[in-house]
Amino acid sequence: METKNENPDVSRAEELKNQANEAFKGHKYSSAIDLYTKAIELNSNNAVYWANRAFAHTKLEEYGSAIQDASKAIEVDSRYSKGYYRRGAAYLAMGKFKDALKDFQQVKRLSPNDPDATRKLRECEKAVMKIKFEEAISVPVSERRSVAESIDFHTIEVEPQYSGARIEGEEVTLDFVKTMLEDFKNQKTLHKRYAYQIVLQTRQILLALPSLVDIPVPNGKHITVCGDVHGQFYDLLNIFELNGLPSEENPYLFNGDFVDRGSFSVEIILTLFAFKCMCPSSIYLARGNHESKSMNKIYGFEGEVRSKLSEKFVDLFAEVFCYLPLAHVINGKVFVVHGGLFSVDGVKLSDISAIDRFCEPPEEGLMCELLWSDPQPLPGRGPSKRGVGLSFGGDVTKRFLEDNNLDLLVRSHEVKDEGYEVEHDGKLITVFSAPNYCDQMGNKGAFIRFEAPDMKPNIVTFSAVPHPDVKPMAYANNFLRMFN
Repeated sequence: METKNENPDVSRAEELKNQANEAFKGHKYSSAIDLYTKAIELNSNNAVYWANRAFAHTKLEEYGSAIQDASKAIEVDSRYSKGYYRRGAAYLAMGKFKDALKDFQQVKRLSPNDPDATRKLRECEKAVMKIKFEEAISVPVSERRSVAESIDFHTIEVEPQYSGARIEGEEVTLDFVKTMLEDFKNQKTLHKRYAYQIVLQTRQILLALPSLVDIPVPNGKHITVCGDVHGQFYDLLNIFELNGLPSEENPYLFNGDFVDRGSFSVEIILTLFAFKCMCPSSIYLARGNHESKSMNKIYGFEGEVRSKLSEKFVDLFAEVFCYLPLAHVINGKVFVVHGGLFSVDGVKLSDISAIDRFCEPPEEGLMCELLWSDPQPLPGRGPSKRGVGLSFGGDVTKRFLEDNNLDLLVRSHEVKDEGYEVEHDGKLITVFSAPNYCDQMGNKGAFIRFEAPDMKPNIVTFSAVPHPDVKPMAYANNFLRMFN
């Protein structure tokens, strides 16, 4: 009896999938995506390949791509529960709880005895109920009062047994900041009175700033630009070890995403804000997509603030994050923004200055795109792999720089193996300053020093340092920790 030979494409696709799985296990998610893609090119009718690639996209925070792939897995096999599971996880990570709920309900229908699916469904139902409750009791924006204006830190008593850093009077000094850093390093907390003082004084400073801040760097002087630090406090201390503390002579620009993911976000934000109070020109702070209520609710900052400080601080940080500037221009030549560029050409710096930033980030428009967009290797524009913002090519970068008489675009927002990446014919640099991101990516961190007048980027890379045994996402919502 003659047996048919198996289709060589199908068996080769299986080999590639197995290689991709190994790459995934080694946290090499980009390589895994490339290998799953090759497997899909040989056999696009295998739902497992699509679902696995969706999972790899999720690990890289490319939730838009994950949703597309998981939807394709469902299209190939509507009874493949993992397709719904992967899509639900991506919706969850984006804060789209109602969409996630539908997918987990379908997982439960297809796998009624799966305890994991039951647990996730229950967590999702709780999240949706909480959102409905919050919507029901929420006050219209026009009627909301400032949380900050209801707080007088002077009336808060400091107990005699408190042995930590103290601010004497109204002024945040370098001595205080150094003592606070040492306390944080030893996992001590700052008294709420001083935490309030730092956040409220920072609020006053930020409130006076425009949405686009010009940073002058005199000839012979320099500035250091850092990307995402994401709650990795001990790596922030390492940056200061390598490059010096912020001061008028050694200024820094931190380009957003100070908090979330890492479990020392409170220490990071109080450190950056304290330097801002000590000397406003020693440190510049830009908003990232994670300086927002929706992200902080999911990725740990809200839970951490509640645990280390109080509920009132949750609202206070949410308010102050809305005052952070959206972009900076250094010496009229280097444009620095957290995410990237826009869905339309012709955007001028004056348009960015005119953005009313005192709000939660909208889901479209200039402010959303500044915080969320990513570069792509191809020219033109494409859909965002994240599901928010867009992807923009080198031609878009070139036109924006020419239109605004700029030389270089520096942005952050994406983990890079070496801590940085130069793209778009040298006109765009991504800098990311959280090494071994989430304790698993194995990447380096980087920062960029610019010296006037030539303003050529000098990139310094560094590796992760040890930190106390508190896992990333330790304070995040239960349902999201399940996927990490």
